[in-house]
Amino acid sequence: MRLIVGYQATPSGEDGIALAAILARTFNATLDICIVLPCERPVPSKAPVEVAYDDILVQQATEWLAEAMALVPDDIEAEGRLLFDESFAQGLIDIATERDADMIVVGAASDGLLGRHAIGSVTSELLHVAHVPLALAPRGTRHSQVERLRGITCAVGNRPGAEVLTDTAFELSTEALLPLRLVSLVSIDSRAAGEDTRTRAARERDMAKADDNLRKAFESLPSRTEVESIVAEGNGIEKAVSSLEWHDGDVLMVGSSRLGQPRRLFLGSTAAKILRVLPVPMIVVPRGVGDRS
Repeated sequence: MRLIVGYQATPSGEDGIALAAILARTFNATLDICIVLPCERPVPSKAPVEVAYDDILVQQATEWLAEAMALVPDDIEAEGRLLFDESFAQGLIDIATERDADMIVVGAASDGLLGRHAIGSVTSELLHVAHVPLALAPRGTRHSQVERLRGITCAVGNRPGAEVLTDTAFELSTEALLPLRLVSLVSIDSRAAGEDTRTRAARERDMAKADDNLRKAFESLPSRTEVESIVAEGNGIEKAVSSLEWHDGDVLMVGSSRLGQPRRLFLGSTAAKILRVLPVPMIVVPRGVGDRS
């Protein structure tokens, strides 16, 4: 497995490397630590005429890349790369294609809460156009003592293409001998506060639908697969996610929105709500990423 790590010389960049190291140990992966520089930049008025600004930028980026490589643990194979593109996200996507990478890894924006996710401009762009799974590190992952994943949780939906997500989760859990947990989230935020007959009937329908989603997901997996299945409910998706038990070393896998193009990411409203309260890394899987047609 090969992972592309988008690095910027910020704590967010360190978080991305920390998550990439955890994933690399878990899946025996190699890393490409990448800094993306703009193709062309104007020469600042204060710079000496004989000094090309691009040379100054490359020199600084080379130093940043050396610092990034120093963050990679000795037991993990990694290469540092300077890329040039007008878009940081597009540079990562292009190198992922060139290197036939399995995943892109990035850190959270610096304005998020510690231990939670925050979407910056690069991540936002990647979530709209990436063709490979995108792993998102919560803010502060660089301080984690976790060395490997301990388990994979897969959020199961009822939309077409959901089997691609469960297949990917199963493949990763099997490869790394990790326990797999299938979760169906039920939001009851549209229900009245009172437990009248109509409210109970609606809740029962939602729970039955969630159980059916889990059953279909389980049946799509190879026979004799041992997985945990659970329905989590709450007054809103955020509460449902928070009701689950999370441990250091867990990761949540979600599917791309149905609005996204096939083999492209698009973070839907439900996944965005999950991201706001999720205390562990998230991996977003594009629609049709496993299709062979």
